[in-house]
Amino acid sequence: MIAKIILLLLFFSVMIAVGVYSRKAASDVNGFVLGGRKVGPWLTAFAYGTSYFSAVVFVGYAGQFGYKYGLSSTWIGLGNAIIGSLLAWVVLGRRTRVMSKHLDSATMPDFLGKRYHSKAIRIVAALISFIFLIPYTASVYNGLSRLFGMAFNIPYVVCVALMAVLTGVYVILGGYMATAINDFIQGIIMLFGICAVIVSVINNNGGFFEAYKNLSLLESDVAVTEGLRGAYVSFFGTDPVNLLGVVILTSLGTWGLPQMVQKFYAIKDERSIKTGTIISTFFAVIVAGGCYFLGGFARLTDVNEITVDGKIVYDAIIPNMLSKLPDMLIGIVVVLVLSASMSTLSSLVLTSSSTLTLDLIKDNMVKNMTEKKQLFIMRIFIVVFIAISVILAVNPPTFIAQLMGISWGALAGAFLAPLLYGLYWKGTTRLGVWAGFISGVGITVLNMYLKFANPINAGAIAMVAGLVVVPVVSLITPKLDKGEIDFSFSCYEKKKVIEEKIALPDDVVEQ
Repeated sequence: MIAKIILLLLFFSVMIAVGVYSRKAASDVNGFVLGGRKVGPWLTAFAYGTSYFSAVVFVGYAGQFGYKYGLSSTWIGLGNAIIGSLLAWVVLGRRTRVMSKHLDSATMPDFLGKRYHSKAIRIVAALISFIFLIPYTASVYNGLSRLFGMAFNIPYVVCVALMAVLTGVYVILGGYMATAINDFIQGIIMLFGICAVIVSVINNNGGFFEAYKNLSLLESDVAVTEGLRGAYVSFFGTDPVNLLGVVILTSLGTWGLPQMVQKFYAIKDERSIKTGTIISTFFAVIVAGGCYFLGGFARLTDVNEITVDGKIVYDAIIPNMLSKLPDMLIGIVVVLVLSASMSTLSSLVLTSSSTLTLDLIKDNMVKNMTEKKQLFIMRIFIVVFIAISVILAVNPPTFIAQLMGISWGALAGAFLAPLLYGLYWKGTTRLGVWAGFISGVGITVLNMYLKFANPINAGAIAMVAGLVVVPVVSLITPKLDKGEIDFSFSCYEKKKVIEEKIALPDDVVEQ
């Protein structure tokens, strides 16, 4: 216990020290929200990865889907690495950086409002961001607190409050730069920590081959493959269709999440995108692939230890697996998940507060807002956002995975298509964007009441629907003014002069 407490105190001290160190970089709005657009590829890549993977993945998703699908749940982690990291950086990275700088936008709603020349789009996007970032934040608190409860026997409410206060302190002090530096430190911890945990858990189950053999002897209890022995170690697992839904939600979803896309706004320059792409993908393979691979052995745990009133508590699976590790390693695991979660929380609260202040209050409710006042209001909203999330987290309505599904489904369902088409296609219209907002949020909210699909699949459907609805509506609705479109896309037309190194004579060239 003493070792675990020392590790935690050291961790907290470093986080707060970084917040104090970064205060100078957060002296204006651009610095507080985007780090002055001077953040290098390593910090940006780690900020992207640590914002992506939190206690929601490690505790909630890895446990629930590892238990349901067995080792095939590793596909989720690989999907996160290839689609959610590699392709996201390749497809969105450079264009987002260039156009957001050209339009002088600092948030997702601000970008959409300026790209489509609509104040109403900006305001509604800000409201969607604020409302649906809350359940995601609550799910992070939930997963983190369950692990803390296992390691320290601290009441759930105390855990939630402690994490909220610590996250709020360093974000309020140092803004984006504090979160980026802390994300880098936390990312290093995550990389080494997840490797140590996987090795230890598998050794506790007799080694890889023994654990694999025992898992292969289990019969599937999923309707699609019920009674089939070996399904939990098969290539596509027990339920390939629902597995695909999870891959789509957790991988494609990052393309439309404000707190993820904002990382591209802040990166130093275009050249940094290539380096960031490689680092981010490597990080995702190790962390996400490792988490879901670990979760794939969840069936080997004692069911009685994760069952309450005859129902399996999925959020308790990973903590139960980890509780059997040596105390020192448990301390490392707690710091690992704490690192993942606090980085995600800091990104969420910063995104939400900046969106509300810059896109909803500034120029709409308060005219001629000074930089000093904007910074003050953003810091106030960080406190408000954390407080609301804590209240929801204390009595969460459902499992972690379902909370995240609702949040990601609505946010990515609404924003993914307008962002993607807005970066590449001049034909996207304002009504097309509105249709994307309505389909993304509409499908998610309707499913909360009608329950035509589980929240995970509903979220995936909302994203795919947006990719279809936005272009279809855009093709049959009035186009934007040509001058407005040309202005937005002029940033991609700047020519670069390259000095010729070797000049061959004309006669040589002709030969």
